[in-house]
Amino acid sequence: MAISKEKKDELIKEYARHDGDTGSPEVQIALLTSDINNLNAHLKANKQDHHSYVGLLKKIGHRRNLLRYLKNKDIQRYRDLINKLGLRR
Repeated sequence: MAISKEKKDELIKEYARHDGDTGSPEVQIALLTSDINNLNAHLKANKQDHHSYVGLLKKIGHRRNLLRYLKNKDIQRYRDLINKLGLRR
């Protein structure tokens, strides 16, 4: 299930680098992480939902590409984001 508008706005406000920022890698990664977590919970309850599983894999791949881009562009922003989101335990 998609995230609500309020939750999305909250994530954008938290991870935005400036006002009106919705396209920075940090915001995109935060939104994808939220979607991935929601899909994970959905798939735990609906194990045979293969269509959603494919969507989950696409989102994970997109997030991986954005993380790689951010890591190559600015390692400190990458590290801060990883710690803030709780990725790479």
